[in-house]
Amino acid sequence: MGRKSSTMVPNPDAQRRESLRAVLVFTCLFFSGGVFLCSHLSRRPFPSELSPKYDAVSPLSSGPFSHPSPYGSFPNPSDPFHFLPCTNLTVPPSLHDPEPDRTWAGLFDPNPEHWSWGEATSSKETTIDVDPYAGRGIYLCGYLAVPLDHTNETDPRIARLAVTKFQAAGLEPADDPGHAWQPCRKSPRTIVIEPGGPGGSGTGWAWEDAEAISHRLSDGGFDVLGWDPRGVNASLPAVACYPHNALRDRWRLLSSQYREVFADPDRQLELADALNNATFRACWERHGDLGRFLSTAFVARDMEAIRAALREEELTGYLVSYGTGIGQTYANMFPDRVGRLLLDGTEYVKDHRLLGGFGWTALDNATDAWRDGFLGECVNAGPDHCALAKLTDRDGTSLPLRDLEHRVDELIASLVHRPMPAYTEAGGPSLITYSALVQAAYEAMYNVTMWPALAQMLYELEGGNSTLAAAFLDDRWEYNPSLPPPIPKSRSDELPPLVICADAYDAPEPPGGLAWWKFLWANMTAKSWIAGNSRFLNVLPCRHFTTYWPRPAEVYRGGLNHTLKNPVLLVATTYDPATPLRNGRRLFREMGRRNARLVVHHGYGHLSDDRSDCTDSIAKQFILHGTLPDADETACYANEKPYLRAAV
Repeated sequence: MGRKSSTMVPNPDAQRRESLRAVLVFTCLFFSGGVFLCSHLSRRPFPSELSPKYDAVSPLSSGPFSHPSPYGSFPNPSDPFHFLPCTNLTVPPSLHDPEPDRTWAGLFDPNPEHWSWGEATSSKETTIDVDPYAGRGIYLCGYLAVPLDHTNETDPRIARLAVTKFQAAGLEPADDPGHAWQPCRKSPRTIVIEPGGPGGSGTGWAWEDAEAISHRLSDGGFDVLGWDPRGVNASLPAVACYPHNALRDRWRLLSSQYREVFADPDRQLELADALNNATFRACWERHGDLGRFLSTAFVARDMEAIRAALREEELTGYLVSYGTGIGQTYANMFPDRVGRLLLDGTEYVKDHRLLGGFGWTALDNATDAWRDGFLGECVNAGPDHCALAKLTDRDGTSLPLRDLEHRVDELIASLVHRPMPAYTEAGGPSLITYSALVQAAYEAMYNVTMWPALAQMLYELEGGNSTLAAAFLDDRWEYNPSLPPPIPKSRSDELPPLVICADAYDAPEPPGGLAWWKFLWANMTAKSWIAGNSRFLNVLPCRHFTTYWPRPAEVYRGGLNHTLKNPVLLVATTYDPATPLRNGRRLFREMGRRNARLVVHHGYGHLSDDRSDCTDSIAKQFILHGTLPDADETACYANEKPYLRAAV
C-alpha cells in the first residue's frame, strides 16, 4: 500500500526512495542467512504524558554550524547522534575528515519538502493549515562515535555507526514550542532494531519498515532506531575487501559452486579454500587489524552505547535472526540494562563458538520447510493457487506430495549434468545452474510470499521454459551496469565471515588440514540438500581467520543464564529454515523462566513474518507494557496458509 499524503504536502515517497537508493543500501544479506522482513499494523497515538524530558531533536536557535528551518536548526549540539532530517545527502562524514561536525552540519537542508516524513495521520484541517506536516513522523539520520577497541582506552581510533530513527511524534514548529497538538519529544521508549546477518543493515531496515514496526509493536507510539553495525554499509570503517562489486562477482562465481556439481568435490574444496585465504589476505591488506574488532561482543557493546546515548535506563529492542545472538550476548554482558527485548528467530549463540557451528546447527528445519511447506502446502492449495499443483502423471491425475517431490527433485538434479540455457533482455545469455537454483530455492524458504512465484518458475522450467528462471536468478549479481553513475561503493559482503570466524576463533581444528572440512561438507549436504552447501560456505573461511587476526579483542564466553533486570520474549517458528525451533527451546531452557518466555510460532518462513494475530498481540503487550504470558511456552498459529493469502 502506498503512503498517504495531504494535497498540501509534497508526497515524500519519491524523496525517501531516492534517499534509500543513494545512501542507505538495504542489505538483506543471504550470504549468512540473515534474510528478514517486517509487516504492518494499524496505528494508534500514544499517551503524550509518557514522553520523557529529553528531546534529541528539539528545535534550537541557529548555532555556528546550523541553518534555520520552520522546525528550528539541526543538529542539536547536545545530541550524541547528531540527528538531521534525512535527505539523500545525509551520509556520515569520513573518518579522515578533520572537521566532521562542521561537515555534517553543512548537510542540513532547511527545506522540509526535502525531508523524509512518515504517513499523514492527522485529520484536523485547521492543524494542517498551521503545520502541513502535522501528524507525520519524521526520519532522522545521524551517527554515533564509539571506540574502535572497547578494551583499550589508549587506542584513539573510533568507529562511526550510521543511525536512522523514525521519530513517531514528528516535529513541532519552532515558533510555537508549547503547542499541544504535536509534541516533538522522543517517545518514552525507543525500539532499537537489528536485522541479523551478520552484515544486515539496520539503517536500511529502518528506512523500509520502521514506521510499520512502530505500528505493529507499539500502536505507533514508540520511536524506532536502526543502526548499521560496525563494518556494515554506511558505518565507518566499512568492510569491503574488493575494490569493486564486479570483481567480487567474478570471484564468487568460482567459490560458490555446490558440492553436487563436481565429480571431484575435493578439488573444488581446495579451490574454495584458496580463494577464501586470498580474500582474507585482501581484507588484511585493505583494513589491517580491523578484523579484531568485529566480534558479536563488540557489537553488543555498541548497542549499549546506543542505549546510553538515547538516555534510557534500559534497552528496548526488536532483534531478529543473528540479531538474537547479539541480544543474548548483550543481555548477559549488561543484565542490569535489559528492558523489553523481543528476540525473534532465536539462535542459540553458544553454537557459534563451535568450529563450523554457525553452519551445521542451522539445518534442522530447512528440508522440512521445502517438503512440508513449499510443496505440501502447494498440494493442499491446488492448481488454482499453486502452479506446481498443475503437474500430473501420465493419466492426468494430480500428483500426491511424494510424487511431486520426486518430480521436482529430478528437475533440479538434472541441472547438475546439464544446465539449462536462458536469456533475458537485461542480462543477455545466462545459464540456469544447479547451484544458483538451489540457492534461490533456499532463499525463498525465508519468505512465504515468494512461494507462488517460485512454484510458477519451477513449473515453467519443468516444461522447458527458462525465461522466468533467468529473471529469478539475474539479480544475484551485485554489479549492475545499467545503473546510472556514480558506480556504487563496494559492498561490505566480507563482514559476515569476519564476524562468524571471530566468534569461533578458538575452536580447535582437528588435524588433517581439509579432511575434517571435507567430512563436514558431505554431512551438511546429506542432512539438507537445500541449505547444506550455503551454510557450509558461510563457515569454510574460518580456516584462515587466525592467520591474519590471531585473537579478537574480545569474545563473550560466559553463560546465558545471568539474572536479568527484566525477562525477554523469545519467538521461534516451527518451520524456520535458518533458526530452528530446537534452538529457541535450548535457549529458553538455559535462560530459565525467571529470564524468559517462549512463543512457538506455528508457521513457515524466517522469523514470525508468517503473520499471526496471537504472536503480534503477545509481542505488542510485551513492548508496550512489559506483559508476558504466564506459561513457559505459548503456541501461536499463522493467520493464513501459504498460497491462500488474501491479496494486499
